[in-house]
Amino acid sequence: MNTDGRVRHEADVVVVGGGPSGLAAAVALRKAGVERVEVLERESVAGGVPRHCDHPGYGMRDLHRVLTGPGYARHYADLAADAGAVVHTGATVTGWSPDGGLEVTSSKGLRTVHASAILLATGARERPRAARWVPGDRGQGVYTTGQLQQAVYFHNQPVGRRALIVGAEHVSFSAITTLRHAGVEVAGLVTELSRHQSYEAFRWGARLAFTVPVLTGVRVVEVYGKPAVTGVTLERVADGHRWNVPCDTVVFSGDWIPDHELARLRGVRIDSATRGPEIDATGLTSVDGVYAAGNLCHPVETADVAALTGRHVGHAVAARLRSRSDLVTGAGVPIEVDDSLCWVSPQRIRSTADLPARGKLILRPRIFARIPAVRVVQGVRVLWKGRLTRFIPTRPTLLTTSWLPRVDPNGPPVRIEHLP
Repeated sequence: MNTDGRVRHEADVVVVGGGPSGLAAAVALRKAGVERVEVLERESVAGGVPRHCDHPGYGMRDLHRVLTGPGYARHYADLAADAGAVVHTGATVTGWSPDGGLEVTSSKGLRTVHASAILLATGARERPRAARWVPGDRGQGVYTTGQLQQAVYFHNQPVGRRALIVGAEHVSFSAITTLRHAGVEVAGLVTELSRHQSYEAFRWGARLAFTVPVLTGVRVVEVYGKPAVTGVTLERVADGHRWNVPCDTVVFSGDWIPDHELARLRGVRIDSATRGPEIDATGLTSVDGVYAAGNLCHPVETADVAALTGRHVGHAVAARLRSRSDLVTGAGVPIEVDDSLCWVSPQRIRSTADLPARGKLILRPRIFARIPAVRVVQGVRVLWKGRLTRFIPTRPTLLTTSWLPRVDPNGPPVRIEHLP
């Protein structure tokens, strides 16, 4: 018992977050021989966001089969339990103790959990209307996609008759499925960009199966109606033309931000572009013994990609515990990007022998480009030059790491540049 009344608890590795990345990491840790692996999940059921996405499309990259969101979540929860990881649900991490332990609150009381390594897999969330500075009335009927899915699939609540979706990312098209399940007509998806940011098949599916238009180059400038929403005002970006669209439901989708509060409280260095922890290829942050995985690091990837990242970091943590090696967490070569790219992940090279998850760096473009030319340089040396498939804002682009062995560990930052 600590002096503050908290029960002290020990584990080998604690994973904070019971979504796909956290559960996959726990499974990897147990399979690698780590004995005491515990997962802390604040929700009453583990599985993360897929639990309330009741449509197929999950598991293709990691499980090589197609599951619904709830089925995918159950699969990983079962895998973690079968592997011998202990999953504590309804357990909220509220902060850090002075000696680096996790302060946990649950129905079992107050605890401080200490471990040789802590893996943060707290995920990301959509920015709500207030964070996007959309003015107007504060009427009922405004949701994020996550709120909408929980209202429809978990609570069977009515959500309106006619909706407008703000955003045209993957999750925006998922919102169409949820709204149609609830019997809601969808007036359209709107995006300020010149085109949607999802797969072309999704756009055609929206148009043909649901007759939902995708309005590009358009932004929402006002939501009006109270006590309930009655419509929105749209503005064409090119010429400022405005018009009203009647609706009683507005869904703000995408525009993700990492749930990084716990990382910040620990003093982990936060990347100014991703808003997640700065990490190396193994998921190690700037604080020794603290790792990060999944959409906490670079929002937002699909659930299967997050799970693959968690699996990769789990193996890396297990290897580090076996070797008991010491690292200078501030050391290494930083990776930078030019103005055509928002960010890169991971952001630091500590060992040229360590490959990131899936053996690739993840880039997030600012621009649309087909078969863009890219080069990787360190100072005046060109480490790699070639072409990638495409640049689409909000969508990841993968970059080979074949050039890693050529990096000078004592040299200047590595820079990734888009060539005109």
